[in-house]
Amino acid sequence: MSAVIRKGYKEDLPEVLRLVKELAAFERAPGEVIVTLEEMERDGFGDNAIFKFFVAEMDNKIVGMALYYIKYSTWKGRCMFLEDIIVMENYRRHKIGRQLFEAVVKAAKEMKVKRLEWQVLDWNTPAIKFYEKYDAHFLKEWVSCKLVEKQIKEFKT
Repeated sequence: MSAVIRKGYKEDLPEVLRLVKELAAFERAPGEVIVTLEEMERDGFGDNAIFKFFVAEMDNKIVGMALYYIKYSTWKGRCMFLEDIIVMENYRRHKIGRQLFEAVVKAAKEMKVKRLEWQVLDWNTPAIKFYEKYDAHFLKEWVSCKLVEKQIKEFKT
């Protein structure tokens, strides 16, 4: 039995946030989720919406989601970034991740983006094996960098 994959709506966000918190626990960082439902509503459905998502439904509930947004490459042009694919632990191994990933790839194709990017933790072997099935390019020469909110707030100009 496969899941129903559909575009995400504002009323889905409480379940999406629940999935995000479940992912954070899986990734050994449960205290790192600070985004609020109000922020997600503003950022996904406000005047300047910056992300979109798909949800997977099974057994009359949301059991997975994939969140993505548009980014811009100075070399390539319009690109898409897949922020997360999350499937509830009890629903893994039902090909829901595949359905969500393929929905994002289809959206990327429809939007005519030049590149679809995402990150995967180096210890998440099941995810790495999943993406290898799609012949994904793993960029070992690139290093991810970030400034966190506190550093940005304290930045002296």
